[in-house]
Amino acid sequence: MTGRAMMPIRLVYETHATTTDNEAGIATGWMPGSLSPTGRRQARELGDRRRNDGIAAVFTSDLHRAVDTARIAFAGTTLPIHHDPRLRECNYGHLNGCPQTVLVARRGQHIDEPFPGGQSYREVLAATEDFLADLATRWDGSRILLIAHSANRWALDCLLADARLEDLVQAPAHWQPGWEYTLPPLGQPGEPSRSEH
Repeated sequence: MTGRAMMPIRLVYETHATTTDNEAGIATGWMPGSLSPTGRRQARELGDRRRNDGIAAVFTSDLHRAVDTARIAFAGTTLPIHHDPRLRECNYGHLNGCPQTVLVARRGQHIDEPFPGGQSYREVLAATEDFLADLATRWDGSRILLIAHSANRWALDCLLADARLEDLVQAPAHWQPGWEYTLPPLGQPGEPSRSEH
């Protein structure tokens, strides 16, 4: 500790760009996913939105669709891009690659109970919480961009905006050009802790 006051981290969350699976109504889960032509255009637009937005670093899921979104968005810049498996979408196990309609009908059953062969939404929340705890120790006072998946945004809403996971998994899909969160300094109220899940 240096004795100086710790500063909050300003987080910007963006969903990865549209994939061919999205367009076909497929729930990709832990499959890589490939950006469609529309998705590549959206990734460029994301870069246009964020290149001069005071971002210090970009963190993405290590799944191909998120990695590719960041690569296209920030091509030709020196912005550091880090890939972290803790920012992956929920692993739907045997349902990775199933029709989206099948997944939506079952999401509420897997808040605490893992998908067969996969994980639960609560486990995604725990992984995101662990990621945030590490982020808070290394990027004090920075503005950080996260490019990830719907389950990670739900986790951020739970951890940093007091939302209930039970409500989020049942809500209709919603897109907007970024969500903003504040990650309090370590030791402050609202700080993500490495709690037991």
